[in-house]
Amino acid sequence: MDIRRLTVDDVRAALLERRASAREIAQEALRYARESNQASNAWLAFAEERALEAAARVDGKIARGEDPGPLAGVPVAIKDNIVTRGLRTTCGSRLLERFVPPYDATAVERLERAGALLIGKTNLDEFAMGSSNENSAFGPVRNPADPERVPGGSSGGSAAAVAQGAAVAALGSDTGGSIRQPASFCGVVGLSPTYGRVSRYGLVAFASSLDRIGPLARTVRDAALVLQAIAGRDSRDSTSAFAPVPDYVSGMNGNLRGLRVGLPREYFEGLTGGTAAQMEKARSLLASLGCELREISLPHTPYAVPCYYILCTAEASSNLARYDGVRYTWRAPQVETLAEMYAKTRGQGFGAECKRRIMLGTYVLSAGYYDAYYLKAQKVRTLITRDFLDAFGQVDAIATPVSPFPAFRLGEKLDDPLQMYLSDIFTITASLAGLPAMSVPCGRTPEGLPVGLQLIAPHFGEPLLFRLGGAFEQAGGASL
Repeated sequence: MDIRRLTVDDVRAALLERRASAREIAQEALRYARESNQASNAWLAFAEERALEAAARVDGKIARGEDPGPLAGVPVAIKDNIVTRGLRTTCGSRLLERFVPPYDATAVERLERAGALLIGKTNLDEFAMGSSNENSAFGPVRNPADPERVPGGSSGGSAAAVAQGAAVAALGSDTGGSIRQPASFCGVVGLSPTYGRVSRYGLVAFASSLDRIGPLARTVRDAALVLQAIAGRDSRDSTSAFAPVPDYVSGMNGNLRGLRVGLPREYFEGLTGGTAAQMEKARSLLASLGCELREISLPHTPYAVPCYYILCTAEASSNLARYDGVRYTWRAPQVETLAEMYAKTRGQGFGAECKRRIMLGTYVLSAGYYDAYYLKAQKVRTLITRDFLDAFGQVDAIATPVSPFPAFRLGEKLDDPLQMYLSDIFTITASLAGLPAMSVPCGRTPEGLPVGLQLIAPHFGEPLLFRLGGAFEQAGGASL
């Protein structure tokens, strides 16, 4: 059994037909994950004991004739800012290098309840702050498509693990594109659900009004199955939605006839590195599937980057204040006063990007600047949300590039934070509006680099995304 090519349905069929056991699948996934990690650095920790225990539960249910669960035996990876009981959770930071949580995130609980096998934790930009996965305290992740290029961030480890084939699916977190952009760069499917669709309980906070957990997978159907398992109201998270969870797979009927798809003109300007050519192919394929393509405008898009980086840094400044050396973080040695301990712990523990965002966020929240920056950014966020609401009065869904360019070279943008921030320009708008958005593979550039097509739907429109993305995939979108 080639672990690199299995889908959720393949794993389930192999188990039920007794062609493989969950234990055998877990062992092969762990073996291949360790082997491939030498090239990618996608994994920060492996959970062999936990995976084998979960596999034993699945095999036991099958032996007794019980339903082992919709994700039975499926090897999954968890981004290392999602807490896992008894398994180190570092957030890619030296501050949490030895932190072992005493509980599981709700999404992790639900995955294992569905029969999934948690085989390890994946690398990320420190505290999920970055667009390239070069900000991890434990070294950068390398893109499986080209080891000299970035996998995208901040969920680059999860995207690389799925692209390499060690994990059939993975969980990432998305604040401004941190699932969709790595999915695009690595050539896999990545979904950022509606804000509140998946519980944030157990997700280490970066920007609380934007953060969300979502799946990365090899196929749209697999992403739908994972979301089915983790979505729904959670009493432990006051921001989780009461909206019922539909059957995501049943609506993937492939029929797109008459579906109105908007193409915002602001998103198709300045595309480089072969991205424009792939977007033109995607347009043609959507039209051939029966979609009615309409040019639309989202006029406040140019203000999205400054708006996002004011709001997310302000929230990060507040959320990261807890890492001071007093409770569960690493603590700077040889200090004589409390103030010195705070300063040295944070100064030595945080990386450059975290410090940059903390300082910027503290500044925009400070007296005299709150109204000029933070309050104004909140107003712009409302205008961006209204742009989408107006657009969805004309179209059913929106299609855009995920990024203006494909994966860039390691180190290429590290010295220019503004250029790094601009790589998120097409993903942060949906994040600010709280909308569901998905990246689906859309062929490759002449250099062989993956390109992603972003699909955006109204709030709780995930069924439409799966229907549209699944049809695009089945029609050969990944090989355009």
